[in-house]
Amino acid sequence: MHVNSPRLFNSFWLGGFECASHRRNDGKRLDLLAATGHDQRAEADYRQLASFGIRTVRDGLRWHLIEKTPGHYDWSSFLPMLRAATATGTQVIWDLCHYGYPDDLDIWSGEFVERIARFAAATAQLVKDETDLAAWYCPVNEMSYWAWAGGHVGLFNPCAVERGGELKRQLVRAAIAVTEAIRDVDPRARLVTAEPLIHVTSHSEDPEHIRDAEEYRLVQYEAVDLLTGRQEPELGGRPEYLDVLGVNYYPFNQWYLGGSTIPLGHHAFRPLAEMLQEVYERYRRPLLIAETGAEGSGRASWLHYVGAEVQEAICNQVLIEGICIYPIVDYPGWENGRICRVGLLSDPLSDHKRIVCERTATELIRLERLFRRMTGSREVVSSTG
Repeated sequence: MHVNSPRLFNSFWLGGFECASHRRNDGKRLDLLAATGHDQRAEADYRQLASFGIRTVRDGLRWHLIEKTPGHYDWSSFLPMLRAATATGTQVIWDLCHYGYPDDLDIWSGEFVERIARFAAATAQLVKDETDLAAWYCPVNEMSYWAWAGGHVGLFNPCAVERGGELKRQLVRAAIAVTEAIRDVDPRARLVTAEPLIHVTSHSEDPEHIRDAEEYRLVQYEAVDLLTGRQEPELGGRPEYLDVLGVNYYPFNQWYLGGSTIPLGHHAFRPLAEMLQEVYERYRRPLLIAETGAEGSGRASWLHYVGAEVQEAICNQVLIEGICIYPIVDYPGWENGRICRVGLLSDPLSDHKRIVCERTATELIRLERLFRRMTGSREVVSSTG
């Protein structure tokens, strides 16, 4: 059977560095790139991932550090990472806004949209000046989740309640402005729109509850529908604003409406392959599993499950360009700093290498070889790091 061969990224398997930089509702600013040490050891991290054949990563800029004064950019937190990518031949999808923004900005204002567009243009110009390679960006990470967490239940900035729909539309305006700004500077640039992939169902036989669950499930598409102009075209959305659609999928992304999480293996758990088929048929754009992973002893088995489901989806002619293990490095949790053992890599062994989760590494190597045979792509995994 012919299957589509991935072609957009330097490797089918990607590594995602947790780069959230938002303020919690208690006012504390998070900086996960610093907390994991990745900002200081980007070159060593990229080289270690390359030893597993991972030559494409998701990484991020910290806007709040770069634009401390409106309109003035200090690139000292970003340039070493950009140059590390160049030195190692690593292809990077740069998150421009991973929940964090400068403290002086009012996210509800028109100025927010204008400022993020100028920041994006300045970033695109810098990257263009530093490298000859086509650049990749994620304009605004997880607009849907941010709208819920920051606009509906007040977990983090802007810490609003019951304003999720308003925040989502503001983030879409920002994503449109960023897209236009980047393309004006660098027409070759490519974009990933990263959004959660979820399944919500009813635990009741009541028709109204079943209908409510389905309506809630379909809301996962609202941000992309707004971006593409399918919904509320007066916002300015157009189909060409959707390039590669990234879907973020974790073990807790399925639940009963108003109830508990549906665990893998439960009769109500929807196969990932079906979910990928649905989203692909809806938008007909290349897909990237932009985030996926599990914690602790579930890491390797979750990769096994995701890999099998992606293989099935590819066999059903769903165009999937890659799978990003996210986060690729263990990190301190947002709420309490507990070390979350989620990554292929853990604490540094030295200046050059981190501790490797061997079970995850073994499963990754197995899956990479399986996908290579399936798609006819070259083998890139050469060692266990």
